Amino acid sequence: MRFGINTLDDLDVKDKTVLCRIDINQPVDRAAGTLKDTTRIEACIPTIRELSEKGAKLALMAHQGSDIEYKNFYTTEPHAKALSKLLGKEVRFIDDVCGPAAREAVKSLKAGDILLLDNVRFMSEEQTLFETKLLLSHEEQAKTLLVRKLAPLADLYVCDAFAAAHRDQPSLCAFEQLLPSAMGRLFEEEFCVISGLMEKPERPCVFVLGGAKISDAFLMMSAVLGSGAADKALTGGLAGEVLLWADGKDIGEPARAFIKKEGYGDLVETAKELLAKYRDRIVMPQGFAAVIDGRRIEYPLGQLPPGVMILDISAAAAEQYQKIIRSAKTVFVNGPMGVFEQEPSEKGTKMVWDALGDTPAYTVIGGGDSITAAKKYGKTKDINYICTGGGALIRFLTGEELPVVKALRRGSKIQQK
Repeated sequence: MRFGINTLDDLDVKDKTVLCRIDINQPVDRAAGTLKDTTRIEACIPTIRELSEKGAKLALMAHQGSDIEYKNFYTTEPHAKALSKLLGKEVRFIDDVCGPAAREAVKSLKAGDILLLDNVRFMSEEQTLFETKLLLSHEEQAKTLLVRKLAPLADLYVCDAFAAAHRDQPSLCAFEQLLPSAMGRLFEEEFCVISGLMEKPERPCVFVLGGAKISDAFLMMSAVLGSGAADKALTGGLAGEVLLWADGKDIGEPARAFIKKEGYGDLVETAKELLAKYRDRIVMPQGFAAVIDGRRIEYPLGQLPPGVMILDISAAAAEQYQKIIRSAKTVFVNGPMGVFEQEPSEKGTKMVWDALGDTPAYTVIGGGDSITAAKKYGKTKDINYICTGGGALIRFLTGEELPVVKALRRGSKIQQK
């Protein structure tokens, strides 16, 4: 047991039916019906292999699609194929979640067998609107259809979905109310690494925060600067732009309009509060890059022409960030510096990731875009730890007890029969 939660070492899984919630949500090529990446699938292989080799009758639950719009959801059938290839053994797939076909498939499992159920978000109780509007307790979630249909078939529950640990949904938080539970090896590893990053980082400890989804980033910035975990916070992407706007600097009307359109206008006041408290530890980009007629053009801070949209930090700003990263002892990164998917606007992100690759510091990155950038620039082997979580990681770093952690602690108190 670690952190008050059972690990796989605490469960006897031989000949037991185990429901295991994993996070294998990946970019999908819908036209080809294939996955564009398998990073998260690869990460959960150790838990799946161990459970199967120990003789569990293993039923896997997972989601595909992160938006609240139903059209974003997709079957997990290609994931079963990827799992089979990585494991070197068949992972059966059933295009049902908890209906009669799925239940019969679970009942028919033999020791060592692995079954992947279809996308749990095909169930209404697993969708974001259900989660955010109804606000069900974990006990109430245990009465939803998914749990009522599957829990009676299982002996044990394992959660290896740290990347989804900030979500409060039945497949993640309700089975622990009824079944002896444990975290998988990936969940255990990520929990330990990130806890260490917060509790005893080597100094100086630098946080690099960028990307386009920034509401949680501001929560994290407040937490790590307030607790003293971060000695410096380097900002890029929308986070850097919002901070500069709050500081009275000109980021251009297109950037301001985009920030408002994305619903982040209120963060300007939050940014002002952060600057009032921690200005000496927050580093904002002192220059930007735009792309005009396919060409990258850089502008020092205060010299951005009217109507020009910011797409990256400048090379000079990235060089400043490189020096700070290379002199640090611990570096945590969440989010790119700009629109790195396009060649003219990738320079800032590439320069920062180059520094991540050669700094002597202990380096941790998290979130899908950060991982994609590490792969694009060939830095995955140079970074000390790559966390599969984005939103979960950020929420964890704010000091919040994640819903799944709370549920697993509850499930760890249920005795195995």
